[in-house]
Amino acid sequence: MKPLLGKVALVTGASRGIGKAIALCLGEAGATVYITGRTIEEGQSNSCLSGTIHQTVAEVTELGGECIAIQCDHQIDSEVEAVFKRIKNESKKLNILVNNVWGGYQHFTDGTEFWNETGFWTLPTSRWDSMFQSGVRAHYISSVFAAPLLMQQDNALIINLSFFAAQRNDLGVAYSVAKAASDRMVACMAEELRKYNVAAISLYPGVVRTESVMKGAEHLDLSNSESPLFIGRSVVALATDSNIMEKTGAVHIAAELAEEYGFTDIDGSQPRPLTAEDV
Repeated sequence: MKPLLGKVALVTGASRGIGKAIALCLGEAGATVYITGRTIEEGQSNSCLSGTIHQTVAEVTELGGECIAIQCDHQIDSEVEAVFKRIKNESKKLNILVNNVWGGYQHFTDGTEFWNETGFWTLPTSRWDSMFQSGVRAHYISSVFAAPLLMQQDNALIINLSFFAAQRNDLGVAYSVAKAASDRMVACMAEELRKYNVAAISLYPGVVRTESVMKGAEHLDLSNSESPLFIGRSVVALATDSNIMEKTGAVHIAAELAEEYGFTDIDGSQPRPLTAEDV
């Protein structure tokens, strides 16, 4: 059974990590999945992590899904606009937008001991610029181009990947403010899109075992962690919910959605829902 057969989705930033996992799950569920990313050749990622958009396509195809990769730098509006023009020309519609792309994570992979960072005044101001340019603004611009397509469908959906940092004061000024801005964006977009039957949601993963997180695994407590595919399953559950408008404008935690919709992580485990105090 493919509950999303006939649906068209776009996942931004899907060369690896959560974005890739979401693409895999959407494709397996039957959606035609467009993905964006900058990495087209192995070993060329600025993050020094493995994975390319073409590898994601290959893995979706192995699962019996359909995936189309488009190289895109979400800091360049013309490239983003071209993505949506292609989707409109080829598929004539868009049902699901997953805003996953984000910036400012260079300190996870460039050798910086991010777990020892203190004092926003000691950090490069580029951290703030990257979080907002490649994160918050990227989510906004994609949503701007997506909205006219989404409004033509019933129960269309925008999901912004966010995090508990939005509700904390001690996880870094740039990071916390950027995530709070993304959540606020969702609430405001939901208000304007409600009459068009388009939902907008902030989705909070827990601690996810992505490639970048696993590079620092020795410094982290992974006892209640989640696989990237667990977040993909969360997105599929939301995308197949006929009452999705009841959830619009709000923050939803992946592990709570698992309890509500009745799915588990890929190993059969049921991760415990976190709160902001747990992070």
